[in-house]
Amino acid sequence: MRAFSITSTTDSALQSLLQNKIDQKTKPLGALGQLESIAIQHGLIQKKLSPTLSNPYVLVCAGDHGAAKAGVSAYPQDVTWQMVENFLAGGAGINVFARQNGMSLAIADAGVAHDFAPQGQARPGLFDAKVGYGTANYLESPAMSPAQAEAAIEHGSYLAHQFADQGCSVLAFGEMGIGNTASAALMTHALTGAPLTNCIGRGTGLDDTGLARKNTLLAQAVTRAALPPEADPMTVLYEFGGFEIAMLAGAMLGAAERRCLLLIDGYIVGAAALLATRLYPALRDYCVFCHRSAEPGHQIQLAALQANPLIDLGLRLGEGTGAALAYPLVQAAANFLNEMASFASAGVAEKS
Repeated sequence: MRAFSITSTTDSALQSLLQNKIDQKTKPLGALGQLESIAIQHGLIQKKLSPTLSNPYVLVCAGDHGAAKAGVSAYPQDVTWQMVENFLAGGAGINVFARQNGMSLAIADAGVAHDFAPQGQARPGLFDAKVGYGTANYLESPAMSPAQAEAAIEHGSYLAHQFADQGCSVLAFGEMGIGNTASAALMTHALTGAPLTNCIGRGTGLDDTGLARKNTLLAQAVTRAALPPEADPMTVLYEFGGFEIAMLAGAMLGAAERRCLLLIDGYIVGAAALLATRLYPALRDYCVFCHRSAEPGHQIQLAALQANPLIDLGLRLGEGTGAALAYPLVQAAANFLNEMASFASAGVAEKS
């Protein structure tokens, strides 16, 4: 895998200037809470006192998982490609929220077990970045080879650079892949050391019997892989990851190289962010965590990443819907920083 050029956004002088600009706004100190933190983060990423949001994109990466056929999900694997078709037709939740908020939507086939067009032909709105027809079954072998993982990461990076070349300064992330909450649970367990059972949730809606089966199967996968504590992050990806998760991690790294603001969705996108920050800790500076998923393992990810998400609506849809819903709050942070009057300009007396 190529080395990514990701630098920390730390700049104490600029941060002081941004804080002073915020403190001079016509409001009590700290009265806009997390919006103030996002405004400072945004300014540090863009290295200026008046950062702007331009050409926002949502990138949804789709991929299938070999273990899905073993029963780790409530839905059949065919739902992955069927939902991709729904995205392309404009009918999914993420389509609705992206349209509502003026965000361009890009769908990428990272590894769906389906052909969306005859070989050599393109589908409008779909980026063909297929690494394989789904991962291998991690109950029996590593989910992917090092070459496959690196290819998926590179595809994601390439797309992020393409968006940046089109003037995108803020990139949101979503996913689709039946069985990918199981993959996220395994990766979260391996990358944080949290007990596996604490990382496993109901995903797309497993009943108690299905949840018990999911726990049993994932415990088998952990036993098979026999990873040491604090295993190398790329090894965790090879063993348990999905092609869509690898591609998302690559897109995050590529977007951070171009100093984009990254809008992190829920549990599966969180697994990609956890992986990417383990590889390049400075990536954390670029991430805005948008919502708190109903999946229990997401709380473990958020704690590990020291993240306080913007909204908590009990969401568990995926697709990047939480990131798209949170985007107006990110806009609000930029707008108050750039447009709100100061005490001096408004002729308002400051606190005595």
